Amino acid sequence: MKKALNLLALLAALAGCAPSTSVTSTAASPPEAPFTIIAGDVLQITVWKEDGLDREVLVLPDGSITFPLIGTIEAQGQTPAEVRDTVKLKLKKLIPDASVTVTVKAALGHTVNVIGQVGKPGEIVISHRMTAMQALSQAGGLTPYASEGNIIVIRHEDGKQTSIPIPYDDIIDGDDLDKDVILQPGDVVVVPTAGIL
Repeated sequence: MKKALNLLALLAALAGCAPSTSVTSTAASPPEAPFTIIAGDVLQITVWKEDGLDREVLVLPDGSITFPLIGTIEAQGQTPAEVRDTVKLKLKKLIPDASVTVTVKAALGHTVNVIGQVGKPGEIVISHRMTAMQALSQAGGLTPYASEGNIIVIRHEDGKQTSIPIPYDDIIDGDDLDKDVILQPGDVVVVPTAGIL
């Protein structure tokens, strides 16, 4: 009987510890920001039971889209749900209970470029949160000729160009993990060639 009570006490203690472990692991991964539409993205807009209102639309360089019956509306910087609500509101006079669906068919505006000494240089579509190290991995990793200490991200913001260094060696070693840059559409990851000594 005493052994059974001790076993129950041990199980209760273990059960009491479990929640704190799961809370810690949840807090370690911050939620991703919602997907926002930018120029170059392709949207699929569908109005249920309205065959003529099932369209694939391109977000123009000025951030707008054009849709039948409502004309031109702003899409850039909005989520698909916000665009859906705008379309539904604009259609309300003609189709009072319109059931509208807006999905991102191709996130072509959400791209970064990786250039220089990587296995597969070129453009990468970023449909979710992506860091510079993830982009380098997707580009085939560094070549033997890469200058690991001089990798940078070039970013254009508000008409200005900034250069953000990536401490590749430290991140690979498990240090400075917080310095792995979260990429934004339009960023260019540059991996220069190492100098020959």
